[in-house]
Amino acid sequence: MNLRSQSIATYGLLLVGVSLSGCVKRPPPPPPQVTWQAAQPIQAPPVVPVATPESTTLIDELPPDITQAMDKYMHTGKAPIIDLTAVTGKEPKTAFAPVTNATYEGKWLVLFAWPKDFTFVCPTEIVGFNELSGDFADRDTQLLGLSTDSDFVHLAWRQSREDLGRVAFPWLADIKRELSAALGILDKGEGVALRATLVVDPEGVIRHVSVNDLSVGRNPREVLRILDALQTDELCPCNWQQGEETLQAA
Repeated sequence: MNLRSQSIATYGLLLVGVSLSGCVKRPPPPPPQVTWQAAQPIQAPPVVPVATPESTTLIDELPPDITQAMDKYMHTGKAPIIDLTAVTGKEPKTAFAPVTNATYEGKWLVLFAWPKDFTFVCPTEIVGFNELSGDFADRDTQLLGLSTDSDFVHLAWRQSREDLGRVAFPWLADIKRELSAALGILDKGEGVALRATLVVDPEGVIRHVSVNDLSVGRNPREVLRILDALQTDELCPCNWQQGEETLQAA
């Protein structure tokens, strides 16, 4: 066989090999590798507690914690013991006087507390109540201020400002925080009294309580309106003012 014949034969075999290779069934590709992991437990969202009559968890965490104090004193018994030094003026020789529950026995009391002397909101309230001191006196009611400052700090503050020097009602110095704690009006974070207002009747029973946060001042005229309503011993509707008719029970 010459060289030309050998080349043709070789080429023919190659074609047959290519044709046969297309008919061969190739094995399928291997399946993908799957890695199995243990299932992770599903984390449930945190449960937010809801205050109910049976569960007062949220209420107990909110300042002020006055619930226990009011259960003890309001309508069910006498106001807590008062035995403090009061500052009644700006002259050191005559400014200090003891005040107890017997000092104003038989009178209505309006006791209002403020956080600290030498601050900003507090003097506006003190001056506001003092402007109505005659109106409270006409209702046989004694105004009493209260803070956890000492009697000497009270005196210094009265001496430092002309408007505070003219204030007519006593300022109680609850430096041991005993009265504020008994009333439940201490701010737990700051350790000072919140802006609490209490109206106490001549029998020594607390008839009204309101508490503002540290930053918000009160309305003394609203306290006077509440006092008027309490002294009627009648049913007084919303926004009732002195001289208006009260409600009659059917």
